[in-house]
Amino acid sequence: MDLSAFPRVALGSWPTPLEDAPRLAAALGGPPVLIKRDDVNGLGAGGNKLRKLEFLLGQAVEQGADTIITFGALQTNHGRQTAAACAKLGLRCELVLTAKVPMTGEAYERSGNVVLDHMFGANVHVCADAEETVEVYESVNHDRAVTLPVGGSNGLGTLGYVAAAVELVGQLHERGIDNATIVVPQGSGATAAGIALGTELLGWPGTVHAASVSHAKEDAQNELRQLADDAAELLEAETPKLAHVTVTDDTIGPGYGVPTQDMWHVLKLFAQTEGVILDPVYTGKAAVACQRLAPASEVPVVFLHTGGLPGFYGYAPEAVAQF
Repeated sequence: MDLSAFPRVALGSWPTPLEDAPRLAAALGGPPVLIKRDDVNGLGAGGNKLRKLEFLLGQAVEQGADTIITFGALQTNHGRQTAAACAKLGLRCELVLTAKVPMTGEAYERSGNVVLDHMFGANVHVCADAEETVEVYESVNHDRAVTLPVGGSNGLGTLGYVAAAVELVGQLHERGIDNATIVVPQGSGATAAGIALGTELLGWPGTVHAASVSHAKEDAQNELRQLADDAAELLEAETPKLAHVTVTDDTIGPGYGVPTQDMWHVLKLFAQTEGVILDPVYTGKAAVACQRLAPASEVPVVFLHTGGLPGFYGYAPEAVAQF
């Protein structure tokens, strides 16, 4: 599992902390709970996309690109972190965003990630639908440009979380924990796929629970497997079996980016037991899955916090009504 063969730029602060969460564990009534804090990794208000971008932008810079184009929903965490990384590396950033989440209002449309995109100097294009997204993308200057997929999720981006799996398993081993369940949000897929592939390649005996926040279970499973396969091919490794991975879709609620009461409850739980802030789109819904499985777990539970704090403010009016 030699990742040194791939070009890479330094964006995050590694390793990120692995913190005990004893008050949360007591509230859940299960085994020890730990939180892997990929929300506090430095650049651009932090988050899981930085690990992917180290590889994706490393390749882009090696290819001589001066412009990065990528996509997402209006409050995209990936777009915000890409904009920040481009600012650090001196690259032009074009964000082609689609208003696909059924949320409106001043907070959602103009605060949170949206204002940070502009602060980092990105050219932000807001599109009403998929058709307009294609038109705008085609109109952007593509000279010396590299296009990144939604969420930075392809085989190369997945390597960022293969590296994270090595980091996390090492931290657990230092604590004497050689078996655990890792709970991770699954959106565009590369974070969960990288953790799944990395832990398998290490021969780690624990399990991975991927909580889909956007796709139905079967689609999410297929996405995770394809990304893991693509990353394994880059590493010249055997096709992964992924027998230790479970994917669920029962915490999505009405749809991607749409709040649920269970999500608000668990945001309050994490905040009032550990002072940890989750976001309504990714970590909040994955934490509902964590809340459900932890009480019956016979091994420690590790919650992978992928960030998203700026996006929380896009939901501020709804949060005020809850808290």
